[in-house]
Amino acid sequence: MVEVFTGRTLLNKDGDLVDPEEALRNKVVGIYFSAGWCPPCRDFTPILCDFYTELVEESDPPAQFEIVFVSSDKSMDDMVEYYHDMHGDWLALPWTDDYKHELKQRYKITAVPKLVIVKENGDMITDKGRKQIRDRGLACFRSWLDAAEIFQNFKG
Repeated sequence: MVEVFTGRTLLNKDGDLVDPEEALRNKVVGIYFSAGWCPPCRDFTPILCDFYTELVEESDPPAQFEIVFVSSDKSMDDMVEYYHDMHGDWLALPWTDDYKHELKQRYKITAVPKLVIVKENGDMITDKGRKQIRDRGLACFRSWLDAAEIFQNFKG
């Protein structure tokens, strides 16, 4: 059902390989196009960390939300450093996976940072995730969840 990353392997912050089918099932997914060399990215990433922590790590049950970082860094070392130093405890597409180019085309990514919120099947809910988080904080998650048409256990 998680068609957007079907057949791919994702990474967690420990460097473990993660099956997207399992990790993203029944969740709203934020695809975070970002890079460590980009000042607006370095400005927004801590805000996204707080948002993710409140929704996923501090909610009981955790919100049905996951982020996948898609790097525009210039090297794998740059990506790893940025991911480990600044990002939350979410997932990433390996830097070596050329699927990032397909994702950028699919969601018309012309600049970073960009947070695209998608349904399980990859259909876009909004490509203005960054602006919505800045403007509305946690309240925007409820509208994403309603649009995602998934089984909800979220009480917030």
